[in-house]
Amino acid sequence: MKKLLMASIFMISIVAIGNAQYYKTGIGARGGISNGLTIKHFFGQKAAGELILSSRWKGFNITGLYEVHHRAFDINSLKWYYGLGGHVGFWNGKNVNWVKDNYDYTVTGINGVLGLEFSFKEIPVNISIDWLPTLNLSGHQGFWGDGGAVSIRYIF
Repeated sequence: MKKLLMASIFMISIVAIGNAQYYKTGIGARGGISNGLTIKHFFGQKAAGELILSSRWKGFNITGLYEVHHRAFDINSLKWYYGLGGHVGFWNGKNVNWVKDNYDYTVTGINGVLGLEFSFKEIPVNISIDWLPTLNLSGHQGFWGDGGAVSIRYIF
């Protein structure tokens, strides 16, 4: 199934030719320590919102971010971005080696994001790499600095 999905995205990218320097909405896959889906939508040239649906620790997280984008290294298709947001997660604490009890957790907290993204001119594809530090305020409380991923999006 994963191979079919990746092949489909690749074929759509090759067939659809367009100017992808600036885009309004992008939908794609996110892979890293936690894996999932990403949807990014621009409200203007610099302001965007991103929704991340991810899975980790036998659970599920929903993250919403507000991001500000700026051109990087004087290259139109390359942007760096930063932002803030929040998350809610549902974790299964059973059989996870870093949890000392067997409870299920509902966690909420705040997130930061710092990243770099490149949009191809020839095909409607965008690739980004980011760091997503997290502070859980309720549930299993604490700071998580290992959040980061590479995302590949089909852009509209």
